[in-house]
Formats: sequence, C-alpha cells, structure tokens
Amino acid sequence: MKRDEYQTCFTKWAQKTEERLTELCDEYLPANTRIGQAARYSLLGGGKRVRAVLTLASCRLCGEPAEKALDYACALEMLHCYSLIHDDMPCMDNDDFRRGRPSCHKQYDEATALLAADALVTAAFEVIAHADLPAESRVEAAAILSKAGGARGMLCGQELDKKYETQPATEQQLLELHSHKTGALIIAAADLGCVAAEADPAVRKALQCYAAEVGLVFQIVDDVLDVTSTTEELGKPVGSDAENDKTTFVSLYGLEGARRLAKEHNETALTSLRDMGPSADFLRLLAEELLQRKK
Repeated sequence: MKRDEYQTCFTKWAQKTEERLTELCDEYLPANTRIGQAARYSLLGGGKRVRAVLTLASCRLCGEPAEKALDYACALEMLHCYSLIHDDMPCMDNDDFRRGRPSCHKQYDEATALLAADALVTAAFEVIAHADLPAESRVEAAAILSKAGGARGMLCGQELDKKYETQPATEQQLLELHSHKTGALIIAAADLGCVAAEADPAVRKALQCYAAEVGLVFQIVDDVLDVTSTTEELGKPVGSDAENDKTTFVSLYGLEGARRLAKEHNETALTSLRDMGPSADFLRLLAEELLQRKK
C-alpha cells in the first residue's frame, strides 16, 4: 500500500465515522437539551478518530468489510470523548482548551460538562446494544468496552495519573499508568474490530499486541509534543506536564531518549504483524504515522 492510498483510506474511514456519529447523536443525544448540545459539541468537535479507524482497519484485516464494525467504532469514540471531557475539568487536568476550542466545561459549565460526559458513556453502550450484529458479538463488545474503560482499564490509569502528580513515578510505574490510561482503549479498538469480524484467535492476539505497543508509542509521542509543540499546533495547552511536575517519558529519558523509546515500541508493534503480509500494510503505515505525528 502506498502512502497516498493509506491516507485516502484513513480519510474515508474517519469521514464515515463522523457521518455515523452525527446520525447516532440525532438518535441518542437530542439537540433540544443542554446536555445533548454539550455532548455533541465535544463529540463532533474534531479529533483524529485514530481509535475508530483502528477498529475498522482490524475488522477489514480479519476479512470482513470495515463498515461491519462501524457502530462499535463509534461507541468507542463516544466513550473516549467522555473521558476527555472529564480529563479537562478542574478536578482533573484543569485544561481550558481541547481540539482548538474551549473545553466542554468552559464552553458550558462544570455541571453540564459532567452530565454531558455521563450521557456519552451511557450512549456508547446503547449504540453497542442496537448494533446490527449477532447478540453474542454485542455482548462481547460491551464486555470489552466496559473493561477497557473501567476500573481495570482507563479509569485505573487516570487514578495513577493523579497519584503521580504528587510523587515521582518509576519507569515501570509510568508504563503501568499509560498501559491503562491510553493503551486500554487502543487495545479495545483493535479487539472490537476483531469481534465484529469473528476473527481467528491467533490474528486477534497479534492485533492486541500491536495495539498495546502502538498505545505506548502514542503516549510517548504525546509527552514529546508537550515539550516541543505549541498550543496552536496541538489545539490544547502544552507544557502542563512540567508545570505540574509530572513524571513523563521525557522527564525520565530526556527528549532524545523518549524518541528512541517510541521507535523501539513501534518496531515491536510492527513485529506483531510480520506474518500477516500485505493485508496489514494499512496498520504498518498507521504505526509509522503515529510515531511521526506532529499534533
């Protein structure tokens, strides 16, 4: 797969996700309520849709049309967006901007943002419940998403993130933090695509390993960008990690050391795909893009 083919495919899948999210908002997040308006403001306000695209790409890699996993991909984006709304609030990271616009609690108010995030996470499971897939698939998808987003997954990572604002973290503790906070939902993205496609267990395991490594790359690059980028480029505040004296991959390894670590995890991700041939080229290029991203 050539790079322009990859980009065309990524853009197509991201657009399909946006279109379907808009349809689902009309069904589950009514625009005539303030909560619905706030939820739609955050959900439809931009974003790379990397998780959704990974779900669709995994489904196609497993031999089914990507669109078969579209509702699962949208449910994941809803849950991810809820976590971002909560992350930005004063009791968490206290960020005023997200994706180049005022964060939800700044555009509306804290109470509305809290409820809008709650509306998104519950809507995510409603979307899964009504997806046009077999009941067994929907039950497994709900289990994957709830585990990845819950106290054994993303929420555990958020708890550890708060903990290490007041004390330094070791390398192992930092890896554990981000395997939950960032990695859990990225692994879930690949897993949901596999479930939609009824994937071969060996392929599913390989994609889980790929996603775990890509998740770490994503977070390491985030830490690098917090030091090297600007608020205008990222669409959210930069430098907050240093201000809050957070342990990051950059504070542990230095800028160049963090970049080397990201490359190592990227190589491990690619190794997970070594037996999949050209059908995995999209995922190979996705890993490269995430390693080299500037925003």
